[in-house]
Order: sequence, then C-alpha cells, then structure tokens
Amino acid sequence: MFDLVVKGGVLPDGRRADIGVRGERIAAVETLPDNVAAGRVIDAAGDLVSPPFVDPHFHMDATLSYGTPRVNESGTLLEGISLWGELREIDTVEAIAERALTYCDWAASMGLLAIRSHVDTTADALKGVEALLAVREAVKGYIDLQFVAFPQDGLYRTPGALRNTLCALDMGVDVVGGIPHFERTMAEGADSVAKLCGIAAERGLMIDLHCDETDDPMSRHIETLAREVLRHGLGGRAAGSHLASMHSMDNYYVSKLLPLIAEAGVAAIPNPLINITLQGRHDSYPKRRGMTRVREMQAEGIDVGWGQDCVLDPWYPLGTADMLDVAFMGLHVAQMTSPKGMRRAYEMATEVNARIMNLEGYGLKVGDFASLVVLDAGDPVEALRLRADRLAVVAKGRVIATRPRGDARLTLPGRPETVRRRHGAARG
Repeated sequence: MFDLVVKGGVLPDGRRADIGVRGERIAAVETLPDNVAAGRVIDAAGDLVSPPFVDPHFHMDATLSYGTPRVNESGTLLEGISLWGELREIDTVEAIAERALTYCDWAASMGLLAIRSHVDTTADALKGVEALLAVREAVKGYIDLQFVAFPQDGLYRTPGALRNTLCALDMGVDVVGGIPHFERTMAEGADSVAKLCGIAAERGLMIDLHCDETDDPMSRHIETLAREVLRHGLGGRAAGSHLASMHSMDNYYVSKLLPLIAEAGVAAIPNPLINITLQGRHDSYPKRRGMTRVREMQAEGIDVGWGQDCVLDPWYPLGTADMLDVAFMGLHVAQMTSPKGMRRAYEMATEVNARIMNLEGYGLKVGDFASLVVLDAGDPVEALRLRADRLAVVAKGRVIATRPRGDARLTLPGRPETVRRRHGAARG
C-alpha cells in the first residue's frame, strides 16, 4: 500500500518507471501493477517526472519590490545596489516577509522546492534576516530555504558589516557570504575573502561569495577564494557566484585559473538572466554579455549550476520563479545547444544545483524525499524548449500543485477542428 503513486512517467535518464511513495519518502521506483493499492494515483503516462528544481542563488529580501522607491533607469548593477540601499532604509520586516511568502507560492507552483537566498547584513537592524528566518519556518513543509549572510555593501567597506554578518550566522543563517569586488580596493577584497573563509571553517559552514561580478578582467577574487578554500579544507561546500569577469580575462590566465578552481572543489553559480542584463553596460560595440565560462569549467570537472538571482527587484524588472527560463537562457548564452549540452543545462537546474547546496535526500531513488515534478514534456530537452507546464508538484509526499494539461484546440478555415499537444513527443 502506497500513499501516492506516480504512474507511467519518463525519468530524466529516459527510463519509464512508476514511483511509489510512503510518507515523505520514495518507497519504490519500478513497474507497479495497474491496480496497485494507493491513496492517490497521478497518471503521468509519457510525461517527464523530474526531481524538483533548485535555485542556489537568489535575493529573497529584495524580490517583488520593483519600483519601490523608484525604478533602476540605467539598468546597471551599481544603480541597483544604490537603489536597494534606499529601499533597505524604508522597508519593514512585515513587507519583506509578505513578499518572500508570495514568491515562495510562485516557486512551489513551478516545482522550485529548494532555494538559497542571500540576505543583506549591512544594516544593524537585520530586518531581512528576521523576516526570512520566519518565512523559512513557515514554508519548511514544502520548500527548503538556505540563507547566506551577505554584507551587500562590503564586509570592510561598511562599518558594522562584519559584526552584523556574525550576528546573522548566530541567528541561524546557514551560509557565509561576501562581495570582495565591491570592497574599496583589490587588497581589501582579498582580505575579505580570507576572513570569510576563516569564519566558514571555524563554524563548519558553507561559503558562497558574490565573486567578480564585473567586466574588469583584473578582478580575480575567485583565485583568492580557491586558494583559501584549499587552505581551510572547504572543498565541496564552497561556491563562487557570478564570476562574470572571467568572460573578459586573458585566456592564458584562465588556463591556470580553472585547474585551481577544480582542485579546490569550488562550485560556480552563473546567473544568466541577470549577468547578461547588468554586464557590458559601459561597452559600445562589441558589447560583452558578462557570462562566465560555463563549458570550460565543466570540462575541468567543476560543478556549475544556474541561479535565478533576481525577480522584480532593483536589478531586474522581470522573472517568474521558473528555473526552466533560467536554464533556457543559460544554454543559449553558454552555447550549449548540442543534445548533450541541453540535457546538461537541465541537470544544472536540478541535480547539480542540489549538489552545490548539499541537499540531503534529493533525487528519485528509493529513500529520497518524495519531492518531484510532473512536466508536460517527453524529456528534459523538450521541457526546456517549451518551458513546459508543471502538471503536478509533489513536496515531501504531498501533492501541493496541479495544473490541467494545456492542449490547444484549433478551428481553422476549411479544416476540421484539431487538437495538438503542446509537446511533440509521442505519448504512451
């Protein structure tokens, strides 16, 4: 007897299997009888059944604030940071929590069930930390939230930022964060990396730094991060986010840098929607897009995942909490359009991101948490092509979202009415 059975689905590796669920965990991945005893059966015949989407880089304290107190007219990273500084002063704990809860609703409906969010630790009040810790408790039954203590204006550039970052970690924030390229000098940036890695090592925490989010090819804090991760033994729990300057670096230097990152075990988190929007704003033509070297890092064995980064906030006026949008844009900018590359782009929004976040019990194996998504597509590439509808979302054994299949019904002049499924693969 199962509490839930997902029947006839296609797994990301192409296998067809039924998934039986008991309680919060997967109890069977096999062909089950058609008359299997179950409290509920989801008919997924021919549909892609995937582990949930994962976002390892987001800013939940700022999300859904677009236009408050004004719009980022230049579209630059620096104006966005300045605008966030204005919003931070007038924002409230209640407003931050309300926006974050709304975003979590969006995420749950899209099958995005694990999010790592940076939370600003610049101001002494720590309103974002207070709000998001409450949100984490409220949504823990269906979304796993990790928070990064993030001194947005710089660890050393802002008085009190180090103290506030440590306080946030004491309050229960999970990950050590920083922004070395925004310190006053390159030397202070390097010092901040060393300090933050020391804190992560001392406390046994993960570390995830905004690193080299700039067009300046001489911004090389990822090198310092890799060195400090090696020195402190933080491999496997360290990430560098953005790494946009690598787009502009000298190729010879990169040929030395990538093996160092791989040796250190530092993961990379590009944010394609935001990187290509904010970078290159000082260029005329040719205009750089600011996307880091995704395929080259993967070739070195480095874990590279996609991040959403922003939705309707001071930096980005769009977004829907859909990691398929992120992966779709990413595979274009990173030129991952081979069949293997497109499948890998899908994995980056699921399995690789889960690995970067060190999520426990993630996947579609017996014993994993029964969290999964049924998509109106026949395989991962088709899901990316269509940004497929989520037909059902299951979180820890509970069905939390469903959507009817969106077949198009056409009546064309001189032709009978036809029904065409949104995806082209044959369904069984």
